[in-house]
Amino acid sequence: MRQVLFLSGKGGTGKTSLAAAFAVLAKNTVLADCDVDAANLHLLLDPKVVEEGDFVGSKEAIRDASLCTQCGRCREVCRFNAVSEDFEIDPYLCEGCGACVTACPTNAITLEPRISGRWFNAETKWGPLASAELLPGEETSGKLVMQVKRNMEPLVQSMNAEWAIVDGSPGIGCPVIASVSGVDAVILVTEPTLSGMHDLERILGVVNHFRIPSYLVINKADLSTDLAERLEGFASDKGLPVLGRIPYDRAVTDRLLEGRSVVEDEESPAGAAMRDVFENFMEASQ
Repeated sequence: MRQVLFLSGKGGTGKTSLAAAFAVLAKNTVLADCDVDAANLHLLLDPKVVEEGDFVGSKEAIRDASLCTQCGRCREVCRFNAVSEDFEIDPYLCEGCGACVTACPTNAITLEPRISGRWFNAETKWGPLASAELLPGEETSGKLVMQVKRNMEPLVQSMNAEWAIVDGSPGIGCPVIASVSGVDAVILVTEPTLSGMHDLERILGVVNHFRIPSYLVINKADLSTDLAERLEGFASDKGLPVLGRIPYDRAVTDRLLEGRSVVEDEESPAGAAMRDVFENFMEASQ
């Protein structure tokens, strides 16, 4: 089984649309959405959830009022101002560091597991899908990404899948690092803008650090032919193979509103370009 991961330096470049296109075109695949802060691959795949559960990614301090003497030690040591004047602990400010637990002379505070999100396994017409959603305000996105990848493994084994299509998070933060772990190839999606060039440099630096083969796709390439050519020049200098250009096409949005991938539209120029990108990747990655 080979894993291909889709990344971009920022959100909105079209990586999820391209990942969905690969899901439609590839055979014998398992799918994973590792963008746990804003999971949206399911919008194009019409999944039917078959299994789900809570994700415990951190801990929070809980005070037992019957043991508390209100001595104030917890408030003195808390660097996050999570302890109020009446010694209630704000779960949104608590970082679960445990300083208050250590400082409390009466053992009135304990660290308890904290539900940080939900994970899902689903069936789609293009293959099983593992995904998850981080609860608002939680900061354990990297851990939840690893949970998604762990959930993906038995799905791969059950159907002896040849490919795992993984939609990653935008940017270069913790969930991206977790997504990169164990993949065989990364497809970077960018746009012909100055910020697109900057974001591509940043995310390419992350991927190169892990020495993973990477490829470039320029989305909405006809918005600026000059910048598209600059992107291809940059890719050539960095030894980054370009799989193709995808033109701006309103059909992408129209099919998205229908819950379909644009590659299912035989008349869409963007759909045709994505099919070419898929064929180029399959040839280049052999």
